[in-house]
Amino acid sequence: MLTAATERARSGVLADETGTMLDGPAIEGAVAALAGGLRAAGVRRGDVVAWQAPNWHEVILLYRACWRLGAIAGPIHHQAGPTDVERFLAVLQPRVWLPSEDIRGPGARYSTLLEGTPVTVSAARPSDLAAVLFTSGSTGGPKAALHTQRGLAYKAEVMAAAHQLTPADAILMPAPLAHVSGLLNAVLVAGAVPMRVHLMARWDPAAALDTIDAATITFMIGPPTFFVSLMEAPSFREDRVTSLRLVSSGGAGVSPAFVDEARARLQATVKRTYGSTEAPTVTTSPSDAPLSRARDTDGQAVGSVQLRVSDPATGTRRPAGEPGELWLRGPELFAGYVDATQTQAAVTRGWFRTGDLATVDADGWLTVVGRIKDTIIRGGENIAAAEVELILERHPDVVQAVAVGYPDPRYGERVCAFVVARRPFDLAACQAWFEHEGVARFKTPERVVTLEELPLLSAGKADRAVLRARAEAGEPG
Repeated sequence: MLTAATERARSGVLADETGTMLDGPAIEGAVAALAGGLRAAGVRRGDVVAWQAPNWHEVILLYRACWRLGAIAGPIHHQAGPTDVERFLAVLQPRVWLPSEDIRGPGARYSTLLEGTPVTVSAARPSDLAAVLFTSGSTGGPKAALHTQRGLAYKAEVMAAAHQLTPADAILMPAPLAHVSGLLNAVLVAGAVPMRVHLMARWDPAAALDTIDAATITFMIGPPTFFVSLMEAPSFREDRVTSLRLVSSGGAGVSPAFVDEARARLQATVKRTYGSTEAPTVTTSPSDAPLSRARDTDGQAVGSVQLRVSDPATGTRRPAGEPGELWLRGPELFAGYVDATQTQAAVTRGWFRTGDLATVDADGWLTVVGRIKDTIIRGGENIAAAEVELILERHPDVVQAVAVGYPDPRYGERVCAFVVARRPFDLAACQAWFEHEGVARFKTPERVVTLEELPLLSAGKADRAVLRARAEAGEPG
C-alpha cells in the first residue's frame, strides 16, 4: 500500500528551486500535519483533493497527505488554461481545491492546512482509489484515469528494482508531477527507495546542468526534448554530467540516433521505455540488455504485466513479430476512467487497448511503430487532435480544421493545423484565439496552413494521411 511505501522515504531528501530542502523527519512531520489540516477541512476516505501547481515540494507533500487519509489526489497540470481547469474540476468534484495562489503566496490556505493536528496512522486501504490523472483522448474530451493504492504501490516497487535504484541515487524531475511520469518517479519510486528528489518547476537546460553538477544527480527520466536541449546548452560540458548513470526516455522521438548521441555525450546508460497514463512504464530494458535492444526497441515487460498484439479490427492475437494494436494486462493498470463509457471502449476482458501500433518479437521485445489514435505528442505532452480541431472550429472565421503532428528533433512532434477559413487566418490569429480560449500553450498549433478545401477519403472524412505527409514535408503556412 502507498502509505507503507512512502513511509520509507523518511531518510530521503526533497528539494526544489526555492532552496527548500526537507529531510526525512521534516517530510514526515509536514505530511502528518497536512493530513490533519485536510481532515479538519472535511476530507475523508474517498474524497478528492485537487490542486494546480508546478513542481513545488508542496505537491509531493499533498500527494502523501491525501494517501494517509485514504483520499484521492486530483492534480491538474500547471499549464492548463482556465477553460481546461473548469472542465477538470467538474469531473473531480473535489472536497478541497487549491489553486497555486492557495499553495504559495500571502494568506495561502496551504499554510493554514499545515497547522492541523498530525495524523500519524493511515486510514487507507489497498483497494482505495489514490489518484485521478487526466490524459488526452482521441475524442478530444478529457479522460480521467483512476489508479488505486495497491496498483501504484506495486508499480513503485517494480520500477525501483527495474532501474536498480538505491538510497545513493538522486533524481532530477522536470516532468510535471501531474503527469504519470512525474508521479511515478518523483513521488512513488522515491517512496519505495529513500533517495534524493530535486524538483524543477520549469525546464531550463542551464539550471538543470547546475543542479546535476552540484547535487550529483544520477537518474533522469523524460522525453528526448529535455536531453537534446541539455546537450545543446552553451554551458554543457561532459565533465558537468559525470554523475549521471541512467537516463530513461519515452514518448515520440526516442530514436536510435537519439540514444546513441545521448549515450556518447552523457556517458550514461540511456534506454527507451514505454508506458502511458493508464499503464505506467510497462516496458524498459534491463541493465544487462544488449545495446542494440536498448536503442532499437522499447524494452521488455517489467513485473507481471502481459503484452499482447492484436488485430485492431477483430481483436485476434497476432503472431510474434507482426504489427498490430498493443493490448496490456497487469496489476499496475488503471482501474478505469471516471466516465464508464470510456472504460468500456478501452478495456476488453481485462485487457487495456492502447491504440498504439506495435510489434513484440518472440523474446518479448516491444517496438512501438505508430499510433491508431490521432494523438500528437509534443515534448512529452499528449495532445488530442480532435480537441485542437474543436477549438479551431469555434473561431468565427474557421469553417473546417484538421490538426496533425509533424516531426521535430527537439519536441518529437509539433502541431500543424490545416484550416478552411472564410477570411484570412494565419498563425498569429490562431495563437491569439487559443490564448482567448484559455487553452494550454503546448496545445496551440505552431504552423497554420490555409486550404481552399480539405482532401477527403471516399467516405467523406478528411484524409489525415495526406495532410500529415504535407506537414512532414514542411508545407509553409
